[in-house]
Amino acid sequence: MPQLDTSTWFITILSMLVSLFSLIQLKFHKYTFPTNPSPTGLKTTKQITPWETKWTKIYSPLSLPHQL
Repeated sequence: MPQLDTSTWFITILSMLVSLFSLIQLKFHKYTFPTNPSPTGLKTTKQITPWETKWTKIYSPLSLPHQL
């Protein structure tokens, strides 16, 4: 039974890792990232809802008068 020749595996795996690293570096080189990201001020806007101008009352069942 012939034996598997593994003498070229090291150079094959090493060249694969180098080429993958090079491809990934080329992909990341295309993107531009901001050098100094600064936080933007959050602006809160008040939403006008129809129930803010009306008088409303919520009746809880426990606060209603008990009728026997």
